[in-house]
Amino acid sequence: MLDLRQYNSLGDALRAALETWPDETCLIEADRERENLRLTYRQFKQSALPLARAIQDAGFVSGTRAAIIMTNQSKWLISAYAIFFGGGVLVPLDYKLTAAEQIKLLQHSGAEFLVVEYYLWRALTQAEGFNELRTRVVLVTEAPKDAELGGAKRWEEFAETREPVFVARERKDQACIVYSSGTGGRPKGCVLTHENYLEQCVALTSLYPFWPGVRYLSILPTNHAIDFMVGFIGPFTCGATVVHLRTLRPEYIREAFTKYQITYMALVPMVLKNLEKGLRQRFADLPKARRTVLNGLIGVNRTLTRRRPRLKLSRTLLPQVHQAFGGGLRAFFVGGAFTEPATLQFFYDLGIQVGNGYGCTEAGTAITLNDFRPFRADTVGKPLPGMEVKIVNPDSEGIGEVAVRSKTLMSEYLDDPEMTAETIVNGWLVPGDLGRIDAAGHLQLFGRKKNMIVTEEGKNIYPEDIETYFEGLPVKEFCVFAANYLWPARTMVGEQLVLVVHPDPGQPITPELVSRIAERNRRLTNYKRVSGYLEWDRDFPLTASMKIKRIELAEQIGKSVERSAVESL
Repeated sequence: MLDLRQYNSLGDALRAALETWPDETCLIEADRERENLRLTYRQFKQSALPLARAIQDAGFVSGTRAAIIMTNQSKWLISAYAIFFGGGVLVPLDYKLTAAEQIKLLQHSGAEFLVVEYYLWRALTQAEGFNELRTRVVLVTEAPKDAELGGAKRWEEFAETREPVFVARERKDQACIVYSSGTGGRPKGCVLTHENYLEQCVALTSLYPFWPGVRYLSILPTNHAIDFMVGFIGPFTCGATVVHLRTLRPEYIREAFTKYQITYMALVPMVLKNLEKGLRQRFADLPKARRTVLNGLIGVNRTLTRRRPRLKLSRTLLPQVHQAFGGGLRAFFVGGAFTEPATLQFFYDLGIQVGNGYGCTEAGTAITLNDFRPFRADTVGKPLPGMEVKIVNPDSEGIGEVAVRSKTLMSEYLDDPEMTAETIVNGWLVPGDLGRIDAAGHLQLFGRKKNMIVTEEGKNIYPEDIETYFEGLPVKEFCVFAANYLWPARTMVGEQLVLVVHPDPGQPITPELVSRIAERNRRLTNYKRVSGYLEWDRDFPLTASMKIKRIELAEQIGKSVERSAVESL
C-alpha cells in the first residue's frame, strides 16, 4: 500500500494510487447477472479528470462543498475523486432519506455542487423547500435523453478535454461533512479532515491489509462511514478492487462471492444476523448423519482456532462452507451497531472472521477492533493503533462513560459550537456509551448514557428528531425518549423509542388519540417508529425559554414509573 504519512490529502493519496497501479482493476460494477463496467486505475483516471476540469470551469475552487446522493456505483467514486482532485469538500448524503430530509441537509451543509441520481433528482424537484436550495451546479446521472432536468446538467456529458489543475490541501483542511443524524431536528454535520481519514486508513489496514488482487464487495451505501473507508479509501490506496452491486437481492450477493472471489465485505448487524439464520437453516436441513459430521468438524475447528485464526485449516475442515462464500473470503467487517456475541461466535467457529468493532462518525470510522489473538465475542476489541480510550468516572465494577482521543476525531459539528463543546471535552470525544476496559485491554460495552439508539441497520436515532412527526397531537405536551435512557439497562440490544404523553387536564388518553398516534407512527420509516406510549400525569419541567429539561424529566419518569407501564402501539 501507499505510505499515507507522505500525503497531505485524500486527493493527493488517490492521485498517487492511480499512478502506482495503472493496470490493476479498481472497480467492477454489476447488476444482477450483467456486469455493467470494469475499470482499471488508468481508466478510472481517464473518466474522472474530464469531470474535474468541467467542474473547475464551472467555478469549483478550493474549499467548495459538493454533495453526492447516489446508490452504490462507479459514478459515486469517480465524482468523489474529481471533487477531491479540485480541492473540494465532499458532502456524502444518504440516498435512502426522504427528499425533504435531503434538502434540509443540503441547505445546512451549504453545498454549491450536487451530483445526484436521476430518480432522486426528480424526487428533490417535487419536494417542499426545493426552490430554496442554494446549489449552483447540479449533475444528474443516468437521465434519459429526453428528460427535462430543470437547469441541471447530465453527468455523462459534463466533461472537458483540457487537463484539470490539481488543488493541494493540507492535513487539517476539511475533507468531508458527514451527517450522523439530525434529519428531523438538529442536523449533526461531522466535519472530518484529510488527516482524520488518512490516519484512520493507516490504522485499519495495519490489521486488515489490502493489496492488488484483493476484492471488496460493497453493499453498504458508500455514504456510510464504514463503506467510504473500507470500500473506497482503503482499497484504492492499496491497489485493490471494489465490486459494486446495483442490487441487494440475496441470491445475487451469494453469486457475487463466487463470481468475483470476494476477499472482504462490510455488513451491518442485521444483515450478518440474516446470514447466520440462513446458514443455520441449511445446516438443520441436512440429513442427520451429515449434520452430525458437520457439527463434529465445527467443534474441531473451534478447538484448533481458540488462540488464533487458522484460515487454511478452517477451509480444509469445512470446505463446503467456505466455498459458499467463494473460497477466498478472509473476513467480514461489521459495525454501525452492536452485534450479539453469539452471532460473532457462530461465524468464528466456521473459520469466518468477523472484524467486530466499535466506532462512530465523530471518530472517523472505528475506535476499537478485535485482533483475534485470541478471538473475544464478548468485547468490541482493543483500541486501534493511535487510539486512546479511557473510562470516565468508573463505578465499583469499572463501568463508566467511554472517552476517546486520537488524530481521527472530527474537528467540529458544522456551525454548532455548543454541541461540539458538549461532545469533545478537553480533546476527548464522549460518544455517550457506557463501557469497561478489561485486564486484557479489550473494551466491553454496557449501554448508552445519552438519549439515543442505534438500530441493527446502523442508523443513529436521536429521539428529539422524531418529535417533529408527532406535532399537532391534541395533548398538552409530549416527548420522545430511548427506553434504555429512562430505565438504564446494561445492554446494547433491544433498544426502543417511547412517546411520553401529558394529556390536557381532565382529558384522558382515548382510543381515538391512540389511533392518531399509531397513524403518525406508521408514516415514519420502520426504524424510526416508537414502540409504545407512556401517559405522564404532571407538567414537564421547562427552562426559562420553555424548552423541556430532558434530563430532569427522564429522571422523574425513571424513578416514578416501571418500564412495564409502556403501552404498545
